[in-house]
Amino acid sequence: MKITTYRLSSFSQTVEGGNPAGVVLNADSLDEKSMLEISSKIGYSETAFVSQSKVADYKVRFFTPVKEVDLCGHATIATFNLLRDLHILSCGEYTQETKAGVLKIIVNDNDVFMEQNKPVFFDIISLEQINKCFESDLTSIDNQPIQIVSTGMRDIMLPVKNLGILNKLQPKFDEIIMLSNKYDVSGIHVFTQEGITNANAVCRNFAPRDGINEEAATGTSNGALACYLSRYSNDTNIRYLFKQGYSMNKPSEIKVELGYNNRNIDKVYVGGNAVRIED
Repeated sequence: MKITTYRLSSFSQTVEGGNPAGVVLNADSLDEKSMLEISSKIGYSETAFVSQSKVADYKVRFFTPVKEVDLCGHATIATFNLLRDLHILSCGEYTQETKAGVLKIIVNDNDVFMEQNKPVFFDIISLEQINKCFESDLTSIDNQPIQIVSTGMRDIMLPVKNLGILNKLQPKFDEIIMLSNKYDVSGIHVFTQEGITNANAVCRNFAPRDGINEEAATGTSNGALACYLSRYSNDTNIRYLFKQGYSMNKPSEIKVELGYNNRNIDKVYVGGNAVRIED
C-alpha cells in the first residue's frame, strides 16, 4: 500500500494555534531509520507512524526529529481525527498498540479521546535543582510539590505562583537537558492555577532532551497534570481543561477526563480536536 504523509494541528483554538504533528499511514514497510528520517524531514515535534497490529486495531509508533518516544498525545489525537475524516473509520471505540501499552481510543464527531496509563508518582525534585533550569529563581507553593508524574511519559510537574511568572520564564535548555537525563524524564511541565477562571490551569512545556525546546500542546503531560491536581487538591474532578501555547501565540486547549474507583484514579483520557494543515 502507498505510504501517505499528512500534517495536522491538534488541540487548536485558532488557525495559528494547536500543536502540529505528522501522520504517516501504511507505514508497515518502514524501518526505524526510515521513520526517523521522515520525522526529521517533517520537522514537527512528533510524527506518528500507523501500521497493522496483531493485538490492537492499529499499531502506532512516535518519533521526534531525534528519537523514538513511547507515546505522544497530540500525535495520537491527530492520527485518529485524520482516520475519521478520511472515512477509514467511523465514530466509536478503538485500540492502538504503542510502546506504552495497548490503549483505548474514543472517536467522536468533532474530537478524539485517548486512554493513558494509570498515574504513577515518582521522585519529588528540590527547588534548588529546578532553579538551575531558569534565569530567575522560583519559589515553592504550599501543598504542591515539584514531582515526576507519568501516565505514559515521565514529566516533572512544576507549579508556579501566577500567570505573570509563567509567561516570563526564561528556560536554560542545557540545564533542563541535564536534569532530564538525571531523572529520565521528557522535560518540565510548568503550570499555574492562580487567577485562572476559564480553565483548570495554564501551562508551558519544555522538553529539549527530546529535541523540543517548547511545545504548544502536550497530551501526555496534561494527562499527568490532571492526576497531579486530583491528588494534591484532594478532589475527584472528572473533567479538566488546560490551556497551553498562549506564550507562543499558538493557543491550544487540552481536555482530560478521569475515572475513579474508591477515590483512586483508574481511568485517564486526554482529548481534543485536530485540523489539517495545507501544504
